[in-house]
Amino acid sequence: MPTKILTIDDMLKLDNQLCFALYSASLAMTKLYKPLLKNLGMTYPQYLAMLALWERDGLMVSELGERLSLDSGTLTPLLKRMEAAGWISRLRDAKDERRVFITLTPAGRNLKTEAAKVPPCILSATQCTLPEIITLTQQVQALRGRLTTA
Repeated sequence: MPTKILTIDDMLKLDNQLCFALYSASLAMTKLYKPLLKNLGMTYPQYLAMLALWERDGLMVSELGERLSLDSGTLTPLLKRMEAAGWISRLRDAKDERRVFITLTPAGRNLKTEAAKVPPCILSATQCTLPEIITLTQQVQALRGRLTTA
Protein backbone atom coordinates (compact mmCIF):
# COMPACT_ATOMS: atom_id res chain seq x y z
CA MET A 1 0.00 0.00 0.00
CA PRO A 2 1.58 3.32 -1.06
CA THR A 3 2.23 6.03 1.52
CA LYS A 4 -0.12 8.99 1.23
CA ILE A 5 1.55 12.33 0.52
CA LEU A 6 0.40 14.78 3.18
CA THR A 7 -0.44 18.35 2.29
CA ILE A 8 0.53 21.25 4.55
CA ASP A 9 -3.07 21.35 5.77
CA ASP A 10 -2.91 17.60 6.56
CA MET A 11 0.40 18.02 8.41
CA LEU A 12 -1.10 20.76 10.57
CA LYS A 13 -4.21 18.86 11.62
CA LEU A 14 -4.27 18.18 15.34
CA ASP A 15 -5.27 14.55 14.90
CA ASN A 16 -2.27 13.95 12.61
CA GLN A 17 0.20 15.05 15.28
CA LEU A 18 2.20 12.35 17.05
CA CYS A 19 2.91 14.83 19.84
CA PHE A 20 -0.82 15.28 20.49
CA ALA A 21 -1.49 11.55 20.36
CA LEU A 22 1.23 10.96 22.97
CA TYR A 23 0.17 13.94 25.09
CA SER A 24 -3.53 13.06 25.15
CA ALA A 25 -2.77 9.36 25.76
CA SER A 26 -0.55 10.37 28.68
CA LEU A 27 -3.34 12.49 30.13
CA ALA A 28 -5.81 9.62 29.75
CA MET A 29 -3.37 7.18 31.36
CA THR A 30 -2.69 9.47 34.30
CA LYS A 31 -6.44 9.97 34.78
CA LEU A 32 -6.86 6.19 34.84
CA TYR A 33 -4.20 5.83 37.53
CA LYS A 34 -5.59 8.58 39.77
CA PRO A 35 -8.35 6.65 41.61
CA LEU A 36 -6.20 3.53 41.88
CA LEU A 37 -3.36 5.48 43.46
CA LYS A 38 -5.71 7.48 45.66
CA ASN A 39 -6.51 4.19 47.40
CA LEU A 40 -2.78 3.93 48.17
CA GLY A 41 -2.58 7.55 49.31
CA MET A 42 -0.15 8.53 46.58
CA THR A 43 0.07 10.65 43.47
CA TYR A 44 1.20 9.47 40.06
CA PRO A 45 4.69 11.05 40.38
CA GLN A 46 5.06 9.45 43.82
CA TYR A 47 4.06 6.11 42.31
CA LEU A 48 6.75 6.45 39.64
CA ALA A 49 9.35 7.27 42.29
CA MET A 50 8.28 4.28 44.38
CA LEU A 51 8.48 2.00 41.33
CA ALA A 52 12.08 3.09 40.81
CA LEU A 53 12.88 2.58 44.50
CA TRP A 54 11.21 -0.83 44.63
CA GLU A 55 13.50 -1.79 41.75
CA ARG A 56 16.61 -0.42 43.44
CA ASP A 57 16.52 0.90 46.99
CA GLY A 58 19.18 3.35 48.12
CA LEU A 59 19.32 5.53 45.01
CA MET A 60 20.92 8.95 45.20
CA VAL A 61 18.51 11.82 44.55
CA SER A 62 20.41 12.60 41.34
CA GLU A 63 20.05 8.98 40.15
CA LEU A 64 16.32 8.99 40.87
CA GLY A 65 15.93 12.31 39.08
CA GLU A 66 17.74 10.92 36.06
CA ARG A 67 15.66 7.73 36.13
CA LEU A 68 12.39 9.73 36.25
CA SER A 69 13.56 12.57 33.98
CA LEU A 70 12.88 15.07 36.78
CA ASP A 71 15.04 17.96 37.91
CA SER A 72 15.87 18.50 41.58
CA GLY A 73 13.45 21.44 41.83
CA THR A 74 10.58 19.09 41.02
CA LEU A 75 11.96 16.02 42.78
CA THR A 76 12.85 17.57 46.17
CA PRO A 77 9.29 18.61 47.15
CA LEU A 78 8.01 15.23 45.94
CA LEU A 79 10.55 13.41 48.13
CA LYS A 80 9.74 15.61 51.13
CA ARG A 81 6.06 14.63 50.84
CA MET A 82 7.01 10.96 50.51
CA GLU A 83 9.22 11.25 53.57
CA ALA A 84 6.39 12.93 55.51
CA ALA A 85 4.13 10.02 54.49
CA GLY A 86 6.67 7.66 56.05
CA TRP A 87 7.59 5.81 52.84
CA ILE A 88 11.21 6.92 52.47
CA SER A 89 14.15 8.34 54.38
CA ARG A 90 16.61 10.82 52.91
CA LEU A 91 20.13 10.43 54.23
CA ARG A 92 23.10 12.70 53.47
CA ASP A 93 26.38 10.98 52.65
CA ALA A 94 28.79 11.55 55.55
CA LYS A 95 31.73 11.81 53.12
CA ASP A 96 30.01 14.18 50.67
CA GLU A 97 27.01 16.10 52.01
CA ARG A 98 25.95 17.04 48.47
CA ARG A 99 24.97 13.40 47.95
CA VAL A 100 21.60 12.39 49.37
CA PHE A 101 20.49 8.78 49.39
CA ILE A 102 16.87 7.70 49.39
CA THR A 103 15.97 4.51 51.20
CA LEU A 104 12.63 2.85 51.62
CA THR A 105 11.20 2.57 55.10
CA PRO A 106 9.39 -0.62 56.14
CA ALA A 107 6.11 1.17 55.34
CA GLY A 108 7.44 2.05 51.89
CA ARG A 109 8.48 -1.54 51.24
CA ASN A 110 5.11 -2.84 52.46
CA LEU A 111 3.26 -0.48 50.11
CA LYS A 112 4.59 -2.56 47.21
CA THR A 113 2.13 -5.35 48.01
CA GLU A 114 -0.85 -3.02 47.62
CA ALA A 115 0.65 -1.35 44.55
CA ALA A 116 0.91 -4.75 42.85
CA LYS A 117 -2.86 -4.53 42.32
CA VAL A 118 -2.50 -1.48 40.06
CA PRO A 119 -0.89 -2.92 36.87
CA PRO A 120 -3.58 -5.58 36.30
CA CYS A 121 -6.26 -2.87 36.52
CA ILE A 122 -4.39 -0.75 33.99
CA LEU A 123 -3.88 -3.71 31.66
CA SER A 124 -7.59 -4.49 31.81
CA ALA A 125 -8.55 -0.88 31.10
CA THR A 126 -6.31 -0.71 28.02
CA GLN A 127 -8.11 -3.69 26.48
CA CYS A 128 -4.72 -4.80 25.16
CA THR A 129 -3.00 -8.10 25.59
CA LEU A 130 0.19 -8.24 27.64
CA PRO A 131 2.32 -8.78 24.50
CA GLU A 132 0.68 -5.72 22.90
CA ILE A 133 1.46 -3.60 25.97
CA ILE A 134 5.07 -4.83 26.02
CA THR A 135 5.52 -4.03 22.32
CA LEU A 136 3.91 -0.60 22.64
CA THR A 137 6.04 0.21 25.68
CA GLN A 138 9.21 -0.80 23.82
CA GLN A 139 8.22 1.33 20.82
CA VAL A 140 7.56 4.40 22.97
CA GLN A 141 10.85 3.85 24.86
CA ALA A 142 12.72 3.61 21.55
CA LEU A 143 11.03 6.81 20.37
CA ARG A 144 11.97 8.55 23.62
CA GLY A 145 15.58 7.45 23.13
CA ARG A 146 15.68 8.79 19.58
CA LEU A 147 14.08 12.08 20.62
CA THR A 148 16.50 12.46 23.52
CA THR A 149 19.49 12.16 21.20
CA ALA A 150 17.98 14.36 18.45
